[in-house]
Amino acid sequence: MSAGPSNAAAPEEDPAGGDAAPRRAALEALARDARGCRRCPQLAAARTTVVFGRGDPDAELLLVGAAPGRAEDRQGLPLVGEPARLLDELLRDAGIDPERTYRTTVLRCRLPDNRDPLPEEVAHCAGYLARTVELVRPRVVVALGAFATKLLRGDPAPIRRVHGRDEIRTIGRRAVRLLPLYDPAAALYAEDAVAALRADVARLPALLALPAPPDPVPAVTAAVASGSSPSGDALHSAAVPEADGAPPSAAAASPVPASDQLPLFGGS
Repeated sequence: MSAGPSNAAAPEEDPAGGDAAPRRAALEALARDARGCRRCPQLAAARTTVVFGRGDPDAELLLVGAAPGRAEDRQGLPLVGEPARLLDELLRDAGIDPERTYRTTVLRCRLPDNRDPLPEEVAHCAGYLARTVELVRPRVVVALGAFATKLLRGDPAPIRRVHGRDEIRTIGRRAVRLLPLYDPAAALYAEDAVAALRADVARLPALLALPAPPDPVPAVTAAVASGSSPSGDALHSAAVPEADGAPPSAAAASPVPASDQLPLFGGS
């Protein structure tokens, strides 16, 4: 006698291949780990909450800001308020559903009095960002503003020179197309910056349509490989060649020296 049809749901297929459930569970576990982090005592004492990330865990587009502000710290969500509304408007104008993106920040805690981050604070959060990129598996990563751009490019070039110029970079052990954009919060106060931001965002559909760049040969720290309390050394950014062997858009560079990481919102 044959058995009737099973009511068990088939495992949800990962867009990148395989079962998506373990990857999403790992992202949730990483968020729980981050919420208990106290490696930066001053930030842990001053924060309302750790701001980890939000959005589609299968997103092909990942948006990275600098650090939570007052509203983000209060709500526990990254990239909110008027800057987020401007960014959402520009994404929709480009034909991209904002709900299909994932959003996070380089630092997961608000900086007291919006001061510049200390190099060790950046290092403590860098592994969380690398692991987030690995688990979400985006095709394109957008660096919002000068600080996120410098860190993810591994280069102190000012945002005014590199915005809107995509390149392939390795973050953790994931190769992505990186597109620096002006910070929407800063663009709100400059009409020409909004125009530049609109033009740069309009490039995203074409970038998302390109084949995903091949991932590098794995060479990561044990913390990133295991997903437990990532270290700052886990975030590695270097330009890699296109699949056809053409040279990268920009030369590979060493990680940003501490002196070039600051100020957080400077270097425009």
